[in-house]
Amino acid sequence: MSDLVLVTGASGYLAGHVIDELQGQGYRVRGTVRSLAKAAELTHLTGVDFVQADLDSDAGWAEAVAGCRFVLHTASPFPPAEPEHEDELVRPAVDGALRVLRAAASAGVQRVVLTSSVAAIMRGHGDRLLTEDYWSDVNACNAYEKSKTLAERAAWDFAAAHPELELAVINPGMILGPVQRAATGTSVDAVRILLAREMPGLPDLGFSTVDVRDVAIAHRLAMELPQAVGNRYICAGEQVSLPEMARAIAAEYRVPTRVLPDWLVRLSARFNPAAALAARYLGRAEHVSAAKAQDELGWTMRPVRQTLLDTAASLIRFGVVADPGAPRGKTPRPASQAVA
Repeated sequence: MSDLVLVTGASGYLAGHVIDELQGQGYRVRGTVRSLAKAAELTHLTGVDFVQADLDSDAGWAEAVAGCRFVLHTASPFPPAEPEHEDELVRPAVDGALRVLRAAASAGVQRVVLTSSVAAIMRGHGDRLLTEDYWSDVNACNAYEKSKTLAERAAWDFAAAHPELELAVINPGMILGPVQRAATGTSVDAVRILLAREMPGLPDLGFSTVDVRDVAIAHRLAMELPQAVGNRYICAGEQVSLPEMARAIAAEYRVPTRVLPDWLVRLSARFNPAAALAARYLGRAEHVSAAKAQDELGWTMRPVRQTLLDTAASLIRFGVVADPGAPRGKTPRPASQAVA
């Protein structure tokens, strides 16, 4: 019988692809949801044993990990805007990670793979190429970045005190790629906004990006390979600006490509929440190296252009946005060609 793997936050964007990857490799999967009533909405996930467990409570976690050889902890809050109080993100991220790790250790789970972020690596180091040796300075972090940094540090501290439990960590960049249902992750909102033409122009900011399908593969490799134990792995490519994303998508769909000056974005931030969030990232560099994941795990990334077009096609396919039409003189590929 194949090994049983627990995936936390099964309703999440990344978790859905992780589950697909695991099932494709023959693993049995159990997934946690905050409410079993919500499990009925996850029609894109078949053959999954759903259990109710919340990061804010101890209830359900012993049952969730029972009989599992591996745990992939993908659940963590990622809001579309900065919260009023940072503890709205930091507390559930840190406490939730420790809650999962304690349950896993008590149940005799062999290995936990934790989803962290490049946000736990990049902040406070200026414009340089960063590796897994770096940690974000929490004094330079916003609430989300702080939550990922402190949650990962807490996980490594727990692992040091419990050597019987193996730990590996994946640090993805901005996750893009096809959605599996109409509910979308926060990170793909950038593509949704472009397709919906919600902005007359684009702020000149950029992110190190990665395809959700490739991040799912990285989780499986970190779960399977012995050399992954005790290591964190950056999974992200070169920084891609929002205008560059728009130009790639504009090859197939009619989207805005005009770049807004920084001063206008900062002015708009006074009354526009989306502009306020964008303004925080103006001038920030995101240069990270995925060489360790490539060398030690044999991990690879698909081209960014493919990721962006697959993201766009899937958002149209599931009705998240209306088809914006093709650029003049070109017919877009059908949304049904999205890889989901």
